[in-house]
Amino acid sequence: MKRKLRINGHSHLLPYPEEIPQFMKDKGIFWVDKDRKFMLQKDWSRPVTDSSFFLDEKLEWMDRFKIDHAVVLNLSQLYGNGLRVEEMKQALRFQNDFNAKVQHENPSKFTCGFVVHPGFVRGALWEIERCVEELGLQLLCLPTHYMDTIGTWRCIFDEENEPIFELASKYNLAVEIHPYDGEKFIKLENTSWRFHLIWMLAQCADAYHFLTLNGYADKYPNMRTCFAHGGQLAQINLGRRIQGFDGRPDLFEGKSHPRKAVGHKNIFFDTLVHDTGSLELVIKNQGAKQVLMGLDDPYPLGEMESAVQSSYPGKILDLAMERKILSSEECDAIWEHNVIQWLCGDDEDAKKKLIQRITGE
Repeated sequence: MKRKLRINGHSHLLPYPEEIPQFMKDKGIFWVDKDRKFMLQKDWSRPVTDSSFFLDEKLEWMDRFKIDHAVVLNLSQLYGNGLRVEEMKQALRFQNDFNAKVQHENPSKFTCGFVVHPGFVRGALWEIERCVEELGLQLLCLPTHYMDTIGTWRCIFDEENEPIFELASKYNLAVEIHPYDGEKFIKLENTSWRFHLIWMLAQCADAYHFLTLNGYADKYPNMRTCFAHGGQLAQINLGRRIQGFDGRPDLFEGKSHPRKAVGHKNIFFDTLVHDTGSLELVIKNQGAKQVLMGLDDPYPLGEMESAVQSSYPGKILDLAMERKILSSEECDAIWEHNVIQWLCGDDEDAKKKLIQRITGE
């Protein structure tokens, strides 16, 4: 019988301190202290809460929890918002080259993403070409929001970015939409972790709003988009958006009805919603086929081993099965088939190659 794979569709990895170029620290862009205790930026620091932020320790952690393969996203700190153009290009290039190296040196363990800055569309297109053609990467990581060249914050699914989606569709790319930088444009004091606990989820809902209104899932049929953290507020917000669309059609001329995108085969959500009630809503709205495993390891808001929460990677699916929200077959698909479908789409050769890369068979 074919072995069932466990693929984590939402993971992060820090470079070891010595792998980060000196200019990143000199310019205050991003670095890790030599004791590996903090990740740092100019006026910001965050504790490294688990040793599995780093490669060798991550591999041990995956082995311990029987995770066969992980999709490594870019680091949110490296979206490049507010940096000078040359610094931004160098920082993003470092991130993309680092991720490509991780994938090339550990092909059975990692599929890695690359990042571009949508504020500079032409440069973004060149970097997509380089990452796909030269580095062999197939996952484009984009922020929910970004700062344009005149300092205005915009949603990623702004019509100005259509050339990016066109190229993503041409290359049959998976796309990950991840929130960050909310405190830079939401005028509230950064207290009680509000930007991670509340506003990040609102940022995802905002991006989903515009992806669906612009009909991009149909317009760019070979681009498959996954929303981080289950697109949690987008799920509970669906009825309000539908009523708004129907009640004020004057505000949505030429836009696509929100209902059209529900359960769309090219829109995915990860499982990282923290409770079975929320997961059940994602499943009811979108269907189990559109949900893929996302642990968001090794962040403390990820599904990590934790005595306080009596948690471990994969717990939410075990609970969902216990509570008859999902069948064991659906859970297996969330761990394997659905992640592969997001990464490869309908390209059967790509799927076979990915499975061979993971299993070595």
